[in-house]
Amino acid sequence: MTALTLSTSSATALRADAVVVGVAKGAKGPVVAAGAEAVDKAFGGKLAAVLETLGATGAEGEVTKLPAASGLKAPVVLAVGLGEVPAKGDGYDAETLRRAAGVAARALSGSKKGAFALPIEDPAGATAVAEGALLGAYTYDKSNGNGGNAKNAKNKDKKNNGPLAEVALVGGKPRDKAYKAAVERATALVAEVNRARDLINTPSNLLNPAAFAAEAVAAAKEHGLKTEVLDEKALKKGGYGGILGVGQGSEAPPRLVRIAYTHPKAEKTLALVGKGITYDSGGISLKPAGHNETMKCDMSGAAAVFATVVTAARLGLRVNLTGWLALAENMPSGSATRPGDVLSMYGGKTVEVLNTDAEGRLVLADAITRAGEEKPDAIVDVATLTGAMVLALGNRTFGIMANDEAFRTTLHEVAGEVGEQSWPMPLPDHLRKGIDSPVADLANMGERMGGGLVAGIFLKEFVADGITWGHLDIAGPAFNESGPFGYTPKGGTGAAVRTLVRLAERTADGDLG
Repeated sequence: MTALTLSTSSATALRADAVVVGVAKGAKGPVVAAGAEAVDKAFGGKLAAVLETLGATGAEGEVTKLPAASGLKAPVVLAVGLGEVPAKGDGYDAETLRRAAGVAARALSGSKKGAFALPIEDPAGATAVAEGALLGAYTYDKSNGNGGNAKNAKNKDKKNNGPLAEVALVGGKPRDKAYKAAVERATALVAEVNRARDLINTPSNLLNPAAFAAEAVAAAKEHGLKTEVLDEKALKKGGYGGILGVGQGSEAPPRLVRIAYTHPKAEKTLALVGKGITYDSGGISLKPAGHNETMKCDMSGAAAVFATVVTAARLGLRVNLTGWLALAENMPSGSATRPGDVLSMYGGKTVEVLNTDAEGRLVLADAITRAGEEKPDAIVDVATLTGAMVLALGNRTFGIMANDEAFRTTLHEVAGEVGEQSWPMPLPDHLRKGIDSPVADLANMGERMGGGLVAGIFLKEFVADGITWGHLDIAGPAFNESGPFGYTPKGGTGAAVRTLVRLAERTADGDLG
């Protein structure tokens, strides 16, 4: 992964491929942001005028490259837009800095070192710039098939120049404990977001349920976590009809992985449940042409849960965190579950399968029920669950549902704190009747309108009484099919990891909501 350092040197004195400065959109033209004073001085105080001549406006996401002035050790100045100049007395918010740093890191792809002289006023600003730069520097290494972002710097070719190798934060304070902690947190967090991205981008023929489980076991050994892997025999013995039902059409059998981090002084326990469909063809209810090419990403929820638990261990958070990875491949075959079949779920409830492409809720239901037996303080499931949520909220916002309004609000607040876009969604009582079944306790489909809400209502049926539960439907932002933007790459994004890590941090601080 890209190296990150705090530098006490002036932006003009650092030897780098480029110096990154911020430029904002002022009332009378572009304005050079704080942090770039030394660079502006090297241009005789006319950097803003030069940028305007080159067409720069300071609009968010805008990038302008120009040759460095005499006196700079770096040969290039890269100006990145920050958007509108903040009101007097206000600084740039964290997400603005995060996105700007991400844009700059992407623009410097293939370079050895970038000196980031963006406005860093405090450790929070350092965190935002560090996260944005490291997230933006990510590239998926296609050359080794199954990812391995850490190897990208050594595996360059004409199509993949590799990520920016090093980020130096100008204005950081290496000897200040708060700044040092900010950088360490950003480095650990982004490494795990990138782990999730690598998993999501890995082709399904290289990442089936057993291979995913093996990845979790290997990481657990490295970071001192406990794991338990239920294979198809254990799942059958335990009565996990939902996971088995989804996976029975594939030659690659399903798995349920429990990966747990514990802290000796923890007072609260969170259970995280991730949908891990390593490939989703739709099963017998086959997806139409044009809808299956990206279905390797249908395990994004499990990747997010996995990455979150490892992050908690790396940060030493004072919370107990248990991740449940419900892994299966949904394929059509002579042995596949058929529309109209009835599955006996873990815990005893029966479900009529009206649509085999509504499979994510089936594997989650088993895992949610199992997670509830350990009586955690809260359960949060994460899933690329419904196309209906994408229609409702678009490609960059995930939906939040919960059986407790205060907890739903907390999840929404937490997402906002880390810069992930989310929106609270209801669980209307009148939609519950739609999943009644004449041959089972409930059906896996209900009314077509409000389908994302129906899925949440279905999952709620498997939450044990007295347990606080939240549901994140990340179907929109989990996989970016368009071009990269801000610090978000094309392909797997690692959506929800930062939200879940922040939730774990707040829980450790006694603020579960």
